[in-house]
Amino acid sequence: MFIGEYSHNLDTKGRIVIPNKFREELQETFILTRGLDGCLTIYSNEQWQTIFRKLSNLPSTKKAARQYIHMLTSRACECSLDKQGRIQIPAYLSDPVNIKKECVVVGVNDHIEIWDKDTWNAYYEEASESYEEIAEELTDFLTAHETL
Repeated sequence: MFIGEYSHNLDTKGRIVIPNKFREELQETFILTRGLDGCLTIYSNEQWQTIFRKLSNLPSTKKAARQYIHMLTSRACECSLDKQGRIQIPAYLSDPVNIKKECVVVGVNDHIEIWDKDTWNAYYEEASESYEEIAEELTDFLTAHETL
């Protein structure tokens, strides 16, 4: 499980340190791809395989399904950590989400997100303003999907 928020800078070569707490769970290689809400997402290979199976079940006759699959998979890349615990973020992934220097690396249960610091702060502030309403709205969903 990935949890926590860590501040790191992208170096001049486009590399970022992955927090030590996340490295063990990622194992040798993992997938970096476009995320939602203006971030990049890292999935362990195991989680990526789960997502890939689910994507395979989407109807190829639906344009929205095709577009989502294309956006998620076309620029996905396999990554591995260097000896300093860094990954290289290709410009074709970092540029569209404005990741230039100051970043926030966030653990989000089954994946990791990399955000531009200003984008993350704005997103977090907006979500914080409606945190209780969101919790209330999702209570029924969470209760219905509870497993014992």
